[in-house]
Amino acid sequence: MAAFYGDVIGLERLEGNAAPGIIFFRIAEGFGGHTQVLALFDKALSAHPQSSPTAVQAPETGQKSSLHHLALTLSYAEQDAAMAWYDSLGIAYRVEHFGWVGWRGIFTEDPEGNTVELVAFDPSLKT
Repeated sequence: MAAFYGDVIGLERLEGNAAPGIIFFRIAEGFGGHTQVLALFDKALSAHPQSSPTAVQAPETGQKSSLHHLALTLSYAEQDAAMAWYDSLGIAYRVEHFGWVGWRGIFTEDPEGNTVELVAFDPSLKT
């Protein structure tokens, strides 16, 4: 998972975390001094593998979860470059257009089957 989000998606890994099995990636600068992050927890290295940071039991994931996908925003040109990058790596993706908001979404899956969208504003779609 860390290789996918770092090497394929291109998120910056935040260094300095001392907790084993927890990796943070920067998504955006955030607000009030807190960076927006993607946090990956290796349950095999956790002291409580069936727990989550906020509950005794791990949250629902996969088809039982109402979480549909993670959407990361980038420019239209960067999105074109991402599709070329996916093509060079042999990574499957699909393109969807959302004319009502002027978005083009590029959807793929991470190694655990979570849907990841790279979304860009496309002014030609806005009606």
